[in-house]
Amino acid sequence: MRVFVVRLKSLVLACALFALVAAGSLAAHAAGAVEAFSAGKRELPIYSVARSDNKIALTFDCAWGTEHTDDILRALEAGGVRATFFTVQFWAEEHADYLKNIDEAGHELGTHSATHSYMSRQDEATIRSELTSSSAAIERVTGKKVQLFRPPYGDYDDLLVTTANAMGILPIQWDVDSLDWKDLSAREIANRVIARASSGSIILCHNNGLHTAEAVPIIIDALRARGYSFVPVGELIYRENYTIDHAGKQHAQAQ
Repeated sequence: MRVFVVRLKSLVLACALFALVAAGSLAAHAAGAVEAFSAGKRELPIYSVARSDNKIALTFDCAWGTEHTDDILRALEAGGVRATFFTVQFWAEEHADYLKNIDEAGHELGTHSATHSYMSRQDEATIRSELTSSSAAIERVTGKKVQLFRPPYGDYDDLLVTTANAMGILPIQWDVDSLDWKDLSAREIANRVIARASSGSIILCHNNGLHTAEAVPIIIDALRARGYSFVPVGELIYRENYTIDHAGKQHAQAQ
């Protein structure tokens, strides 16, 4: 009986040791997997910019209609603000007069693709075609080279980002979403933006939001009162010697 007990204890101890070794091996494997995952760097567009000078950018995506665009342009003019407008090719071609007015008012223009499709579903040739033709439509009216691109729906993958960068057209996202496309009231739109904006923010709005034009003066006045100033995206971002962190924030590299 005593021999049986001793052997039983030995068996229990052996099982415990095996479990401990197995657990250690599993933990090491898991740690290695996490490290391998962390080592993989996803290509990111610019969501915001690390700045200490309280500069921010107002942006407007233009894809559908113009009913409220004149009011937005008047609000920006009254506030002395230059913004960035990202236009889809078919919008730019159908509303070349608006494209010209936006440019002549001192605002910046970027492409929002040719067809407003999900760009992560496209191959490289299609991406290049979308960016080339949509940029050309803008350049024919303004005579200025397009250097910025906002992916429709905020949809992108590594291929899109690397292809756009290789073409010299920087992909731009946002870190403050006004949600004006949901037809929120002017006050609701403004409150969202005011609460979320910080130095280096890129604010997303739309040229045909139902209450966007009414919200713009509220946003401008409130953020100016807090010490912020407005510049187009092209004057907010860094063009060289920069890094982009895991959150899409662009940082200038020390020289």
